[in-house]
Amino acid sequence: MNVLVWHVHGSWLTSFVRGPYTFLVPVTPDRGPDGLGRARTWQWPRTVRELTPEELREADIDLMVLQRPHELELAHRWTGRRPGTDVPAVYVEHNAPHESAVDTRHPLADRSDIPLVHVTHFNRLMWDNGRAPTTVVEHGIIDPGHRWTGETRRAAVVVNEPVRRGRTTGTDLLTAFARAAPLDVFGMRTEGLADHLGLPAERCRARDLPQGELHTAMARCRLYLHPVRWTSLGLSLLEAMFLGMPVVALDTTEVREAVPEGAGVVSNRLDVLQEAVRGFLADADHARMTGEAARTAARARYGERRFRDDWDRLIKEATR
Repeated sequence: MNVLVWHVHGSWLTSFVRGPYTFLVPVTPDRGPDGLGRARTWQWPRTVRELTPEELREADIDLMVLQRPHELELAHRWTGRRPGTDVPAVYVEHNAPHESAVDTRHPLADRSDIPLVHVTHFNRLMWDNGRAPTTVVEHGIIDPGHRWTGETRRAAVVVNEPVRRGRTTGTDLLTAFARAAPLDVFGMRTEGLADHLGLPAERCRARDLPQGELHTAMARCRLYLHPVRWTSLGLSLLEAMFLGMPVVALDTTEVREAVPEGAGVVSNRLDVLQEAVRGFLADADHARMTGEAARTAARARYGERRFRDDWDRLIKEATR
């Protein structure tokens, strides 16, 4: 079976393309956002094939997996076939609605021929899905192994473009958290963050690392801090749990579901979160035991095998 899917959300796609199919990934000469081709920082199997828009017109396609609204038109233009009409299609919604959940209607809400697949139950609840058939396939993480050492008395934060994204990712909260622990902020375009927040460089180190180095560097930190206000359930939070890191997180979106009692501290009270950060910094044994509980919980709910099984069932239903 040939599955057309664009290279979007690389961490999610890395788990997705390990399924038992051939995955056709569009590529353009400039490798722009609609034609990134194969990943260069993740390991993908040989069953992932790059095809140009011209090659897609001649390719056999059994299923289209869409992830952005404009891919509906893009798929038609590049393949000559209409998603959901000429070729079965599903749409994966990775995000919570950007505007008010009360008033945000999903771009597929007026269609009933393309199933809408949410990555969290929270997202499914917050979007106005209209008459689109909906389901949830929760994230699946390729287990990086237990790597936590906690040798560095710092809190790890993972966020891309923290200055631009601001309050959405809780960037403004890092000033308060930096009073509880020095921060290592991993992600793209994190340079200048300390100056932006008015913090000494040592209290807020920006670390833009290659994907292959990220997990090991994170796991040296004593804990993982997740200050995100309003995005979907961050894969970085789940990856930190898989690494065996204790987590401290805002009680927003799907976080409470992902972090059960004993696996970390989840709250919307800043003083509670700051005290939790200080506690993990002060007590390495407590951090270790909490991280082990986090890893156990994450493996039970967000394992790669469950993810693949869920998608296998969904793909068979969509293409039968």
